[in-house]
Amino acid sequence: MATSGSTERPVGDDNPPATEPASDLDLLRAHVAGDRDAFAELLHRHQDRLWAVALRTLGDREEAADALQDALLSAHRAAGRFRGDSAVTTWLHRIVVNACLDRIRRRQAHPTVPLPDGVHDVAGATGGAEPAAPAPDHDTALVVREALAALPVEQRAALILVDVQGYPVAEVARILDVAEGTVKSRCARGRARLAAALGHLRTAPEQPFPGEGMPSVTGRNQQPRGGVRSVSGRPRREAIQEEL
Repeated sequence: MATSGSTERPVGDDNPPATEPASDLDLLRAHVAGDRDAFAELLHRHQDRLWAVALRTLGDREEAADALQDALLSAHRAAGRFRGDSAVTTWLHRIVVNACLDRIRRRQAHPTVPLPDGVHDVAGATGGAEPAAPAPDHDTALVVREALAALPVEQRAALILVDVQGYPVAEVARILDVAEGTVKSRCARGRARLAAALGHLRTAPEQPFPGEGMPSVTGRNQQPRGGVRSVSGRPRREAIQEEL
């Protein structure tokens, strides 16, 4: 007979009780302690978002891959120095962002944006004048990426994290290791620069350029009803988000 306060498993229940997955901090500590699989599991959880940050910050797949690899190697080696004063994912993002910003600063004097295949010379390829139809969505996305590449590096990083990735301002402040007001200021200045650079994409003088999605070039400006539409009939802001 069971004593008072004891628990018994139902007869025939051979399944062990469910265990909660290890936290990010647990995995990082296990890695430091010598667990060879812990760091890989940690990266598996966050690699998609880390890759998205690197790719959208640099705008080039090869450079993004190199920057991400450098960052992850740094994180792997520096895990023992993690102080725990922020979330592990914040720490990882900070390392990735810094690796990307280092690359941007090295090439800032000559920013380049790769052209998608098949759009190097549209008029020459067709043997005539430029078509009268609106530009394809990937052309619009190319213009947006070029405008982003021309931003000061600090403004670009803040905009990518806030407006593209959707991180809260407080989290971005921790990632960039700056005050929240600094993040807001950088985003505001970056949006203003993008609004000036992309003003020609407006469909009419009375219609502001779409401010939802990526990039939010006009901050809190209201959207024209239905948004600006692409040649495929989809709102152009959706096409830009897909390309970026």
